[in-house]
Amino acid sequence: MDARNPALGAKGVAKAWADPQFKQRLVDDPRGTLAGMGIEVGAIAELCVVENTDALHHVVVCTLCSCYPRMILGIPPAWYKSTAYRSRVVRDPRGVLGEFGVKLPESTAVRVLDSTADLRFLVIPRRPDGTQGMSEDELAMLVTRDSMIGCGLPRRPETP
Repeated sequence: MDARNPALGAKGVAKAWADPQFKQRLVDDPRGTLAGMGIEVGAIAELCVVENTDALHHVVVCTLCSCYPRMILGIPPAWYKSTAYRSRVVRDPRGVLGEFGVKLPESTAVRVLDSTADLRFLVIPRRPDGTQGMSEDELAMLVTRDSMIGCGLPRRPETP
């Protein structure tokens, strides 16, 4: 488990950003697609991959405990397990996202996804502008743990 960290999920997200066919396979068959990359997701009953778009932003929470895709993101942050996050993100997702620095246009709907013991989520965040021509390794460096659970955004590429 010590080797499990957000870099595993970031690798999949970067490939999804770079290859639309891979992204579709990842959404359709997350377990098999990640296994094809050498990333085993373990005993998770089901892994669902969703994509954030201009029209829809997903944010993940486990309202009952702290279900989290540890096999691809590593150990969850302490705030993810807190009662405050778990209860508030359901009631006021835009407010909580704002506290994380995520300001979305009013035209963007926010969907809260409740992770369970039988279902985990991985969010493909919106690809940042200015990343055309970047390699998958460079793209992966932009993907953050928080962006893969929807309460953060990917890093922006450095401008020369």
